[in-house]
Amino acid sequence: MGQIHNIKFSAAPFIKEIGRGKAGARSLSREDAARLYTAMLERQVSDLEMGGILLAMRIKGESVNEIAGFLDACKQAVLPLQAPSASLFAPVLIPSYNGARKNANLVPLLALLLAREGVPVLVHGVMHDAGRVTSAEIFQALQIDFANSLKQASQLMEQRLPVFMPIEVLSPQMAGILAMRRILGVRNSTHTLVKLLQPFEQPALRLTSFTHPEYQSMLHDYFTTLDESSGAVLLMRATEGEAVASTGRARQISCYLDQQCEIVLQAQTQLVGEPESIPESKDAITTARWIQDVLGGKLAVPNNVAEQVRLCMAVAQKIKKA
Repeated sequence: MGQIHNIKFSAAPFIKEIGRGKAGARSLSREDAARLYTAMLERQVSDLEMGGILLAMRIKGESVNEIAGFLDACKQAVLPLQAPSASLFAPVLIPSYNGARKNANLVPLLALLLAREGVPVLVHGVMHDAGRVTSAEIFQALQIDFANSLKQASQLMEQRLPVFMPIEVLSPQMAGILAMRRILGVRNSTHTLVKLLQPFEQPALRLTSFTHPEYQSMLHDYFTTLDESSGAVLLMRATEGEAVASTGRARQISCYLDQQCEIVLQAQTQLVGEPESIPESKDAITTARWIQDVLGGKLAVPNNVAEQVRLCMAVAQKIKKA
């Protein structure tokens, strides 16, 4: 049996609403969702209740109000970051929780290209994922230090280096719920929430991706509720679960800013072949060496990644000027 914590919160009324299956379940209000997720973060629910909540939400799917409420609760559980005030750009957030399964993971390349242009960049994610190559492993191969504190994050941004912060540092409480995947065998709502975090104390640009159309629709509805105080979002179809452009056919990118949505890059209708200069293997060391060759000018930046860098810079500069 799992350990029973010092219980101060009864989850039964909430499980009763969300646990009736996909057809019979009802969504929580934003306020109730915030109360429930706060109790989960603070481990004021039993292990039995926690498992029930996570599986019920997995089956039901999150509503916009639930996502908003969960994120309201997360604000007190995430380190408050501050980007360099002298930068011409708002900070850019790149969540990295999937890694590479088939093709090379180019999130570190995107982050390094942006940082080289003076954009403050935070990549946050997991250190390891079985069967995948994570951004953390590639940053390690590039000998780029991780940020294990707010001070280290600030120092790296001042040096125009991308910051990689493990989720265990950015939000230990959320990391604990993420880790329950190993027990339950499936992802949970926190895997969605970490990809939507905005921990900066000033407006920022979040890069976000989707895999399933239903998830895209929910994100669209959520992002159109956000005002300019939180910054902007660039939303695209994921490349192996990551918010980085593919090296094949360009995918549509939508920009959400001040409750408005604008398509800033149209998808290519014609399939194009992979460029010649792509990593020969997906492993971290090969990918890191390839990234160094690209940064050193020996190889060209893949066109779609270069376009994504341009878009990020334009939106980040627009946010900073606002």
